[in-house]
Amino acid sequence: MLAIRFNPEKDLAPIPFSEQICRLASDLKKLGLNWQPHVGCFVWDPDGFITTESPFPGKIYFILSLPRFIKIFGSVENMVEKLVWLPTWHQARMLCHQLGVTDDDLANEWQSGTVFSPGEDLHQIYRRIGDALQK
Repeated sequence: MLAIRFNPEKDLAPIPFSEQICRLASDLKKLGLNWQPHVGCFVWDPDGFITTESPFPGKIYFILSLPRFIKIFGSVENMVEKLVWLPTWHQARMLCHQLGVTDDDLANEWQSGTVFSPGEDLHQIYRRIGDALQK
């Protein structure tokens, strides 16, 4: 049975795989956002360290087998160093709670009358996480 690859022209992305979201996630990493690699995380490989073609566009990978990623990188520490974690909407909301960004803070932004395009709400959450990390 052949694998059916993700097609951004007709498939609905599980998270917005835009260059902008990857750069925002990279900024969060530089600001000190810590993460522990585990099954269920999306990651970006900006330097193309992983030689296997990604099933997603833009060098985005999904950790389905942690031992496979450890085999590629040699250690969890190398994974953390070389990859950029792309928190999902749910993970980002949990990070907000950990960092003191309240539901009201986010609700005020969403109720401001600004219409967000698909994925833009996640950008806003990433920005709020970045603001909290800078404090």
